[in-house]
Amino acid sequence: MEELVGLREGSSGSPVSLRELWGPCPRIRRGIRGGLEWLKQTLFRVGEDWYFLMTLGVLMALISYTMNFAIERVVQAHKWLYREIGDSHLLRYLSWTVYPVALVSFSSGFSQSITPFSGGSGIPELKTILSGVVLEDYLDIKNFGAKVAGLTCTLAAGSTIFLGKVGPFVHLSVMMAAYLGRVHTKAIGESENKSKQNEMLVAAAAVGVATVFAAPFSGVLFSIEVMSSHFSVWDYWRGFFAATCGAFMFRLLAVFNSEQETITFLYKTSFRVEVPFDLPEIFFFVALGAICGVLSCAYLFCQRTFLGFVKTNRVLSKLLATSKPLYSALVALVLASITYPPGVGRFLASRLSMNEHLDSLFDNHSWALRTRNSSPPWPEELDPQNLWLEWYHPRFTIFGTLAFFLVMKFWMLILATTIPIPAGYFMPVFIFGAAIGRLIGEAIAFAFPEGIVAGGVTNPIMPGGYALAGAAAFSGAVTHTISTALLAFELTGQIVHALPVLMAVLAANAIAQSCQPSFYDGTIIVKKLPYLPWIRGRKISSHRVIVGHFMNCTITTLAKDTPLDEVARVVTSTDLATYFLVESTESQILVGTVGRVHLVQALQAEPPSWAPGHRQCLQDLLAGGCPLEPVTLQLSPETSLHQAHNLFELLNLQSLPVTSLGRAVGSVSWVELTKAISNLTNPPAPK
Repeated sequence: MEELVGLREGSSGSPVSLRELWGPCPRIRRGIRGGLEWLKQTLFRVGEDWYFLMTLGVLMALISYTMNFAIERVVQAHKWLYREIGDSHLLRYLSWTVYPVALVSFSSGFSQSITPFSGGSGIPELKTILSGVVLEDYLDIKNFGAKVAGLTCTLAAGSTIFLGKVGPFVHLSVMMAAYLGRVHTKAIGESENKSKQNEMLVAAAAVGVATVFAAPFSGVLFSIEVMSSHFSVWDYWRGFFAATCGAFMFRLLAVFNSEQETITFLYKTSFRVEVPFDLPEIFFFVALGAICGVLSCAYLFCQRTFLGFVKTNRVLSKLLATSKPLYSALVALVLASITYPPGVGRFLASRLSMNEHLDSLFDNHSWALRTRNSSPPWPEELDPQNLWLEWYHPRFTIFGTLAFFLVMKFWMLILATTIPIPAGYFMPVFIFGAAIGRLIGEAIAFAFPEGIVAGGVTNPIMPGGYALAGAAAFSGAVTHTISTALLAFELTGQIVHALPVLMAVLAANAIAQSCQPSFYDGTIIVKKLPYLPWIRGRKISSHRVIVGHFMNCTITTLAKDTPLDEVARVVTSTDLATYFLVESTESQILVGTVGRVHLVQALQAEPPSWAPGHRQCLQDLLAGGCPLEPVTLQLSPETSLHQAHNLFELLNLQSLPVTSLGRAVGSVSWVELTKAISNLTNPPAPK
């Protein structure tokens, strides 16, 4: 039975239902309904991207904080067990080593059993995806759960394994953005937009950094520097909005949980603000940057070489292929045994967590001057008010422990990067750089105990400022980024060292970028992922290299007048995904491309009844509905290598045809470009 309708008295509008006409408070309900409709129209007028990015930032902040909360509880349980187990060295050693070994082996076994893409940092693969390459299942949502569980166990192992969170969390954020994008397209019934998806993935990378360090500015800049070679200004606001939402929510949760009184910085420092450094110290900061640059080159070379050795060695590669948890447990056992506090760990400040490492290294007082005339005892238990005592040994001195820490952590970190677990590698190199800066700062403070005289005023040296500069310089050199300087300021809330820190970062990058690929590019090289390298050097001679020098001249073309039996022979004898279509065999004028899949389908279809005497050719398949893709972009043999490289990077291309006066004369793909760039860097020996 249809619902009765009527008109209000004196109304000439559209009819309304009797339920609405006789219901309680009809005017109020109509007003609320109209207000909601107006709000809906207003919100959608603003743009749906805002809601997507805000949701992404809030979700990742919640996940990041929940992970930190769980990790902290597990680490506290480990410390309690080590403290309360008794005085037996055997029991204390077992409590120190079995805990991280179990966590790391579970992290490797669990994550790898669900999906093989959950191990490592994730940033090298993301760079490959954003360059236009499709890596199947890498952004699948099942990978998300495996990586969250595995990363939590990795970080719960503490500073024993000495691994971080940034890289995997960037990967997690991008996976979440991809999943939300798929849900959105299914909900509204639209087809996937590849360009739109890439914009959201770049913004998600910024969210990953921002929700780890509560640093939205450096998060956006770091994602730009690391993830993409070209960046659209249109994506700038997306990254900042999402990163700000994520960072704000991440710090707000700490306030809600009574960990902080208000939103503040992760690492509190007390640097002198009036005169943070004297003018002559600029030289020492630049020298520190140069030292960090040289050491980063050594680290990148050794790490890439050892990772390649592990992948090619018969025993290790077989162990990694058949039993990843066993390999992870063995490496974790070695690292945990070395960091055992009553043993070698006494000289590595092994009782400190990753955050406590930075808190102690950023101390603005000189440890060398403190211990010059006194020998404070090593506390039986960790003293939160005097973390610097973990770095002191009466027979080893501050300089000895810092130098020993750097030597040991250099190879221990390289070894840890080979473990097949979800783990980040930015935080370890950040702490390593802080230790380099601390050592240099302590040496300067010891050489000038009263400070450096400048303008008739003497101010004491602050080694914590050098630790800050060293952290930014070394991590920036390893990752080939400048944004680490801004990250150091956002982490500590101190910008008084802005100029010397930036100069140190620039000096370190100048050395590292001219000698070694970045950590992420080196991993791409070792894993043999498809990635277009940069043209390094940009010498004048490189601009003389043109496409005609390196293009692939042996191309397969199909003409419209090609007989079908010849088309079938070409399709079955080659494995190309697309074929260049030319107007005729004689003219070779390029008119478009035709896909292999479509050709096979058209050839296998039931042929129509041809007219008597008609010769079947490719033109008939095209007329019958076989799709033809027009060529909208093509190269000339006179196009320079730099122009071709810029086009491939800017548009995320895989290959382009080369034409001369409209005739198809060759093609250029990543293979030819990579080989040409390699010949520029390492010219072949003359025959």
